[in-house]
Amino acid sequence: MFRKMRRYKQELSLQESQAVLMRGTSGVLAVLGDDDYPYAVPLSYLYDGSRIIFHMAKTGHKMDAIEKHSKVSFCVIDQDQIVEEKYTTYFRSVIVFGKAHILSEEIEKREAFENFAAKYSPRDEKGRKAEIQKLFQQTMIVVIEIEHMSGKEAIELKK
Repeated sequence: MFRKMRRYKQELSLQESQAVLMRGTSGVLAVLGDDDYPYAVPLSYLYDGSRIIFHMAKTGHKMDAIEKHSKVSFCVIDQDQIVEEKYTTYFRSVIVFGKAHILSEEIEKREAFENFAAKYSPRDEKGRKAEIQKLFQQTMIVVIEIEHMSGKEAIELKK
């Protein structure tokens, strides 16, 4: 169902791809948007070892797109170093494909929200919990259940 990487010598292992997702702090979510135009939007995320988790408002373009069509992709760029003299870049990135859904069960939503917030504010548990409490009802927590993952890096980084 998912294509094999054409430049297989540049493919990252599953473990290397997962490490990229763990390190990253932002990625680009791509959905099928209005009038079937692709809609890609940068956002902060959490990779919990098996899923991508992010938050969003209860209304808006992302919400409408996900409700209409749950298949999405998500891309994280780990490295993008321009090498002028070689007319290239030394890059490393990962893309995942999966189905997005909104967490509706309160305990699961709160746990995912806490884990997400802990990634970005690990030393302020009290402040984190207060912020989550303040925003909990107006925030949607979305999970991408990963169906396929692939990572790729510049051949020069493989050496």
